Amino acid sequence: MAGQQHVVVGLSGGVDSSVSAYLLKEQGYRVSGLFMVNWTEDEEGYCTSAQDYQDARAVCEELDIPLHRVDFSKEYRDRVFARFLADYEAGKTPNPDVLCNREVKFQPFREYALRLGADWIATGHYARIEHGDGGPRLLRSVTEDKDQTYFLAAVAREHLERVLFPVGGLTKPEVREIARRAGLPVHRKKDSTGICFIGEREFQEFLSNYLKPNPGPMLDEAGAIVGRHQGLMFYTPGQRKGLMIGGRKGARDAPWYVVAKDPGRNALIVAQDSRHPLLMSRRVDTGPFHWIRRPDPLPQHLQARIRHRQELQACGVEALPDGGLRVVFEQPQRAAVSGQFLVLYDGAECLGGGEIQSAEPLIPGSGGGDPGVG
Repeated sequence: MAGQQHVVVGLSGGVDSSVSAYLLKEQGYRVSGLFMVNWTEDEEGYCTSAQDYQDARAVCEELDIPLHRVDFSKEYRDRVFARFLADYEAGKTPNPDVLCNREVKFQPFREYALRLGADWIATGHYARIEHGDGGPRLLRSVTEDKDQTYFLAAVAREHLERVLFPVGGLTKPEVREIARRAGLPVHRKKDSTGICFIGEREFQEFLSNYLKPNPGPMLDEAGAIVGRHQGLMFYTPGQRKGLMIGGRKGARDAPWYVVAKDPGRNALIVAQDSRHPLLMSRRVDTGPFHWIRRPDPLPQHLQARIRHRQELQACGVEALPDGGLRVVFEQPQRAAVSGQFLVLYDGAECLGGGEIQSAEPLIPGSGGGDPGVG
């Protein structure tokens, strides 16, 4: 199959994409690397892009393959970061990793790679893909704790054509061992965590550089003020850390959680219950659902997850008039918040994903907000 077909690999400077390039070269492909610069505003050194580029160069020298470097920072700012800020300002909890894959890694990256003469493009994602007469089928990784199909579920179906995921059938220890045996200088490199432009700093600190704080009260279920928040956009339902609520007379010695937002009163509703009914939902509605492959008819029994690494949850689905889905779970789901994605599965196959628009709490909301969605 490989022959002298040309594969352009998205090299991040990490071990997964490096091993992807190595495996493809071993299979007989002509391999090129492409390093993407997605963020250029890093006055404080939180983003590791410069070091990652040097690591990618070292890998390409070891593998004797060319490395291209392209700046997609404008595309990232316009298509991902602007949406990220707008969603937070609107009270949502967006997922920039889903947006980055859809808007950058499988759009301008793919277009640039094709201009370089690529027959295929490849990344180090932990996912599998099958190409057949019916088009691509996206499948979960063989290791559930590393599976990244959640982040790929919004990628356009046509953008998954001519895509390879070389490490999707491997475990992380296997990938590191391959890198060690191949002499790749990144075989011990730590996995990257978080979003490049945020790095290892406090999320609220970062967001405050772009969104104006709007302080208000934190209220318990009885409406008593138990603290102050800095702005509803800085908090998400289910959150425990950073609430700064001290001991309260008459309250249990237990942690507090965000259970709802009330935009009408600019109030954050908190409770000492990690599974408060306001946090729990059986029914979740999505916006227009993006299908990678839509079964016809829809099976009565499918699985879904509403966050990365969540165990698959049994559910039934119903098509909505606006192209969205109504998903009813067998078990209540915690913190199904708007802006996050609901991703649908039929066994090993990832069928697609849609942004969560609303979730019906197990009890009616309090006050003037929509506590089921945050």
